[in-house]
Amino acid sequence: MTTPDGPVVTRRWGRFGFIFAAAWTVFLFQPFLDGWADRGHVRGWIGMIATLAFAVTYLAMFRWSHTRRAHNEFRPPLNQAVPLVVALFGLAAVMVVAVGSSGLSAAVYLAVSAVMLFPAWLGGITALTVAALVEVISAVMDWGSGTGLSLGVCAAAFAMFGVTKLINRNIELVREREESERLAVQEERTRMARDLHDILGHSLTVITVKAELAGRLLDIDLDRARTEVADLERLSRDALADVRQAVQGIRGLSLPMEIARAGEALRAAGIEAELPGSTESVPTGLRELFAWTVREGVTNVVRHSGATHCAVTVGERDVTVVDNGSGCGEFAHGNGLVGLRERAAAAGARVVITHPQPGGFSLHVLKKEVP
Repeated sequence: MTTPDGPVVTRRWGRFGFIFAAAWTVFLFQPFLDGWADRGHVRGWIGMIATLAFAVTYLAMFRWSHTRRAHNEFRPPLNQAVPLVVALFGLAAVMVVAVGSSGLSAAVYLAVSAVMLFPAWLGGITALTVAALVEVISAVMDWGSGTGLSLGVCAAAFAMFGVTKLINRNIELVREREESERLAVQEERTRMARDLHDILGHSLTVITVKAELAGRLLDIDLDRARTEVADLERLSRDALADVRQAVQGIRGLSLPMEIARAGEALRAAGIEAELPGSTESVPTGLRELFAWTVREGVTNVVRHSGATHCAVTVGERDVTVVDNGSGCGEFAHGNGLVGLRERAAAAGARVVITHPQPGGFSLHVLKKEVP
């Protein structure tokens, strides 16, 4: 889960990681105690202040780094990281000069900081450089073998490299999850917009045609006009129910019901309808797609074609809506056809549009052959 402060897991790890980092500064007690033992001289006070400043800077760097990662940033920009590492190097140098060999304990923190803040290659080079400096300084100052501390520097750098890789991988997973969620929301919005377009386009077209018919019948056949008005009320309720179902994600359509609605819409528009008597041969997996095809095709015949005849044929693998009108040119480039093609592609079918001669429009949806 993501919050305004970053992913919960990352923030939780950042809190515990900071506590762990603070506990790890226990290894800086020795240089501080050495400075305290020499507090009668300025050098001792400089050593204590440098050690405290080093610890505070290191913890601030750690906190800053994990805060950025909590907001899904792999690492800070190099131009911001370099000054921090340089400051830590400077404080470490003051510690070594002021308190002696115990100041070399800062080397481990320097390597860890470089691995956390720098790209992998630069962090690795910096850590190896720090290990080499420990060996050289120990030998030059005759402080004994620095091999143990050098190995500790390398081990700490390697361990932090593994932790950093794990954190970065978690960040990648969080980003991928957020992108998947964003795409899911976008897909659902597209689905809802497509379904509402198809549902309302059909329903409002039929309602408009019936309203025009009822208006013409008012002065001719009052009883039939009342029947048409009653149909308007029923169609409005059906459209409202369809919209609610679409919003709730219940998108299933009944093919026989769509064919019956198509006949009603065509008759209301004064178009002769030729409809199939049965849909039993249509496989279950294609029924919803064919229902959408009938709805889209007939809606656009009523709305755009100016036809006098429309035929709907349904087979085991295909459905066709064909009319003898002017061609439905607007439908060929409309949103309804885009949505129908998306549905057909999802069902493994294709949409074929032709213009029969001498006039008319044919919408054919065909299930592809399985090799």
